[in-house]
Amino acid sequence: MSLRYALLGLLSERPASGYDLLKRFDTALADVWPATQSQIYTELSRLADAGMIGVTAEGPRGRKEYTLTGEGLAELQHWLTGTTPQRNTRSDILLRVFFLGVLTPEQARGYLAGLAELSEQGGEDLRVLAEGIDWGGDSLSVYGRIALEYGLRFNAMRREWAEWAVGQIP
Repeated sequence: MSLRYALLGLLSERPASGYDLLKRFDTALADVWPATQSQIYTELSRLADAGMIGVTAEGPRGRKEYTLTGEGLAELQHWLTGTTPQRNTRSDILLRVFFLGVLTPEQARGYLAGLAELSEQGGEDLRVLAEGIDWGGDSLSVYGRIALEYGLRFNAMRREWAEWAVGQIP
């Protein structure tokens, strides 16, 4: 369901085509909420059918530019303020950690060291992304930068935790 709100949020900044939105997902939201081309276009159709977005322009090869309607903005605002975010309680990473005891200590340490490396790479990928973005004063830039900072800090914390955890294995 959050794909719907991600699209509404992106369209709250400015009108965009499906292709434009796909590119913005690839650069701005890939680490937050990844989506495929088919998922985006399917959800755009649903949003248009529901009256939350409208087609403001059509171009060659059926290219459509979408804009947020008042109903869509109200839905986005309700989601932001009137609903509680779902707590992600499933973690493939931590489930594996819980059962590392079935491995040799060397294998368990290797898994955790791999997590540290994965986290370091994730942080580096975000730093490269941050350098490549032309941060402006618009709200998507301000709050996008805040979300990116969360990713940087999360990766740093997970790396530090994994390094600590390696030392806990006898």
